[in-house]
Amino acid sequence: MQDIIHAIILGIVEGLTEFLPVSSTGHLILAGDLLGFDGEAEKTFMIVIQLGAVMAVLLLYWKRYIAMLRDMVKLDFKKKKLNVIHMFLAMFPALIVYLLCNDYIKRVLFGPGPVLISLVAGGILLIIAARAKRKVTAEETDDLSYKQALGIGLFQCLALWPGFSRSGSTISGGLLLGTSQKAAADFTFMISVPVMMGATVLDMYASRDALVSDDLVLFLVGFIAAFVVAMLAVVTFLNLIKRLRLEWFAAYRFVIAILFYVFVMA
Repeated sequence: MQDIIHAIILGIVEGLTEFLPVSSTGHLILAGDLLGFDGEAEKTFMIVIQLGAVMAVLLLYWKRYIAMLRDMVKLDFKKKKLNVIHMFLAMFPALIVYLLCNDYIKRVLFGPGPVLISLVAGGILLIIAARAKRKVTAEETDDLSYKQALGIGLFQCLALWPGFSRSGSTISGGLLLGTSQKAAADFTFMISVPVMMGATVLDMYASRDALVSDDLVLFLVGFIAAFVVAMLAVVTFLNLIKRLRLEWFAAYRFVIAILFYVFVMA
């Protein structure tokens, strides 16, 4: 019963943090450490429940996904329109790094210490991106070039270090590459669905020998909790990330890192 309660708590944490550039994975690792919820299966659990949260994005952007699939079937890749090539270019770099480094990431970086370091480093990146002088060439997602999509994909590789934040890394990358904050945020959340679907499938397959039937119950409970909370929060939080200055999220990351270090690790 205690594990079920922990799964619900972590699902709520995931649903509340997935759409903000504060690192949902980092929060899950820190919360899991406080709850004593750790181990190989728990690391996979933290990836699976992220899919629950991003499914809320699927419901929000489903018309865009359908339109891109139709264009793909018709081989209609218009220059001034977001299409599956943009999506592939943004996902491919992180997929390669994930396949090459997944064991190292889960063995070394899934811990409170590395997360605190990446929370601070990711916050610094947010500040740099927010204050960088750049010419905006993509006000909307349909204005994104293939080069910008690939560049955002390279920044997304940073998010494989828990605590960096996938949305924080990709939005920062977008700003540095000349997109508006709105376009960067929209594109970030659109690529989150296929990225997390792929990550969940790959991680569950890689961890199949360490999983037992009881784990599947926990995964389902956490998945549902994350999905429900994310559905309640998604529109508000997506609007927030498009409008609020990134320095505020950076400050929050610094505060969380300091408090956890002082009161838990010191």
